[in-house]
Amino acid sequence: MTHARALHWEKQGFIGGSDARIIMGADEAALVRLWHEKRGEAEPQDLSGNLIVQLGAATEELNRTWYERKTGRRVTAVQRRVKHSAIPWMVATLDGIVEGTEAVFEAKFMLPWSFSEEAAAEKYMAQLQHNMWVTRSREAVLSIITGGGKWVEIGIPMDPLYLTVLVSAEKKFWRCVQSGEVPTLSMPSRRALVSRQSASWI
Repeated sequence: MTHARALHWEKQGFIGGSDARIIMGADEAALVRLWHEKRGEAEPQDLSGNLIVQLGAATEELNRTWYERKTGRRVTAVQRRVKHSAIPWMVATLDGIVEGTEAVFEAKFMLPWSFSEEAAAEKYMAQLQHNMWVTRSREAVLSIITGGGKWVEIGIPMDPLYLTVLVSAEKKFWRCVQSGEVPTLSMPSRRALVSRQSASWI
């Protein structure tokens, strides 16, 4: 079995943080593709030729080291996989946990000309809230390196309202995976939920 196919079967039986982004997103084709993957009807999307994705992977260790250097806080539990205590198909594969605060740590690479703190927080909100829900953490940290040589830290608190919508959408999607019903996009007011975070970003 190839590495890509092994990873596919490994990821098939659960919803992770990156899946949450698709489930709460606006791309119906991506949602249906994810549904096919979780049902074992399609191979995972090949991202080996996506330069941004590969840059993110290549800079993850540097990102973590730079965060520790700048903040004085150590990141542990790197690449640890955690299952939700009551919902076994909800899983988080962590970039890390910030020692002392127990915040979920997420390392990202973003292009400088499309970067803003608001857009970054919105883009990764579903992933962060999902991972906080699984780990029972009350906060998350986005550590972002941009292609312009800039490093940014953004704090994101747990949002009970957003989580209510997120968990409902994930449960609906998982029912579709089990039943074979084609999923549809979640409620259109996701952006309004995200905008409530603006006062909390650092």
